[in-house]
Formats: sequence, structure tokens, C-alpha cells
Amino acid sequence: MGRLLAWQLARAGHRVSVVDPAEGPAQPGAAGFTAAGMLSPLAEREHAEPEVVELGWRSLQLWPKIAAALGRPELVRTEGSLLVAHGCDLGAALRVLARLQGEPESLNGAALQMLEPALAPELKAWWLPGEGQLLPRELLVALAEQAPDVDWQWGRRAMAVRPHRLELDDGRRLDADLVIDTRGLGAKADMPGLRGVRGEILWLHAPGVSLQRPVRLMHPRHRVYLVPRPGDVIVVGASEVESEDRSPVSLRSAVELMAAAHSVLPVLAEARIVNMETNLRPALPDHKPRMAYEPGLLRINGLFRHGWLLAPALAEKALSLDPAVDRSLPIGGLHVSTP
Repeated sequence: MGRLLAWQLARAGHRVSVVDPAEGPAQPGAAGFTAAGMLSPLAEREHAEPEVVELGWRSLQLWPKIAAALGRPELVRTEGSLLVAHGCDLGAALRVLARLQGEPESLNGAALQMLEPALAPELKAWWLPGEGQLLPRELLVALAEQAPDVDWQWGRRAMAVRPHRLELDDGRRLDADLVIDTRGLGAKADMPGLRGVRGEILWLHAPGVSLQRPVRLMHPRHRVYLVPRPGDVIVVGASEVESEDRSPVSLRSAVELMAAAHSVLPVLAEARIVNMETNLRPALPDHKPRMAYEPGLLRINGLFRHGWLLAPALAEKALSLDPAVDRSLPIGGLHVSTP
């Protein structure tokens, strides 16, 4: 959220400074680096609020334009996604599909094999047109590198965030016409109810295994997703744990993720595990994103599991705010709170 806004504001001619605890644009750490990068507003309708879905569809329109403006159109793909289920789980899958309001298109075995021949042929499958994916790490780096006029304060933390002012961990103070707080969990002291929700993913290197689009396995207990990445890599994830524990991936999660991935893509049997990661998603009690505006300060937080899905639409709304506003404004189904 912060890098996207910084890039857009700099392109609009504003003088921008960014305070980031990372040592450089490519250093992992933030949840955005760990994310799978799925752009799935239709699939998220199962458990997301309508306004999240609405903003997600808007972001799907904006991401290709952003990637093109960065000179990296290949970083965003909108070739649809798939929902799949094993026959024994068909009842649970149909209940999920009912919550999606019947929009996914049922595929027979031949149609599934045409789209993704590596998937297990006995799977039940449904097609979600228009959904897509992006490459999170590459986009984060590109947003920083394509904004050379931004004053990047790498390796620094904002210890106090106030209207028109930041106080840094090295004792310096930065003054600004507008401070935008996109610290995620770093803003816990300033946003009551903000919490971290643990997520775990693993990366499989599978030379020769072809997967063209994101796939979600519908299961009675969890939704496991498989997302293709360049270099014969497939990212597998699903876990959502109410914990702020940042320790390594648990044995239980690793076993469940790998077993589910193998059941969907049997050719992964000889894949190699090249990376396991955990991170914390910033979430508010209602699992909705929140903007809070007062003169000189805009806070954006609580993007939960929808950070990449929502960022462009939220940035568009944030940049449309009139600094002179002194009343509450509805923002795309969200509520911007003001004094």
C-alpha cells in the first residue's frame, strides 16, 4: 500500500519521503513479500464482505495499467482461476459454490484437461473467469525502483506518527503536508483492535510441471491454493492461524499443504521444497480495511488477506480525498472516519 501510493504521488508531481524499516527495496519482511499474489474477488466472496469484493474487481482493472506504466506488464496476469474439489468433498464444495452465487462455470473432465492438463483428471472443477495473479516481490521492487525521485529512508522506523509529522528512530523529525500511515502491524498502538493473523506458505520447485493459473482446492477444513511462479516454482498455501507467532512453518501445516498439493497435482511427487515462510497479516475485528482521515494524517490499515487485491482501488480512493474535508465520506463501501 505504501509503495504504491509513493509511486503514484511522485508521478503526480508531489515531493514524497518514505520511511521503511527494510534495508532496501528487495529485502523481504513485510507481509506483501510473502503473499501468493492472487487476485480473486469472486473466490473471496465465500467469506469476504461485499465491499471487499467490489474493491477487488476495481483493482483487477487497475493492476494491468499499473504494471504497464512500470514497464513490467508481465508481472500481472488475468487469465482466470480454478476451483477444484475431490469427489468425496463435493458436498462441501457445492455449499461453497452456493455462497458464490452460481457464477463459477462447471467444467467436465475434458475441459479441465484442456485448461490445465497436469491437474488430476478425476477432480471436480469450476472456472472463474477474469481472476488473476501478480508477482508480489517483483512488483514491490519495481514500485521502488521506478520512483527514483522519492526520498527513500531505508532502514528507518517511524516511532511516532502525528498529523503533519513523523518522529524517526534516529531522533529526526520529518514534517509534511500529509502523513500517510500504512505500517500494518507497526501501527498497533494507534489502531485499537488491530491484530496479526499468521499465514504459512511453501515454495516447490517442479521442473517440467505446467500450471498456468491459480488453483484453489475446496476442502471441508481449509482452502489450499497453488499459484504458479516463474522458474518452475509453485507456491502452496492456505493456513490462517489466530496467532502473532512468527516462528517457522509448523509440521502440521507443512504436511497438510504438501499432501493437498500432491493430491491436486500428482506430478509434484518429485518436486523440491525450496522455501517455507510465515508472516502476519494485519487484520481488524471485522476483517475490513479501514481508512481514517484527519487534516495532515491518513491511516490505511486492516487489509488482512486482501492486500494485493485491494491496494490499487484503495489508493485510488485515498488520492481522491479532499484535504479540506471535515466530515465522514463513504469510500467504495468503506467508511472513512474523520474527527
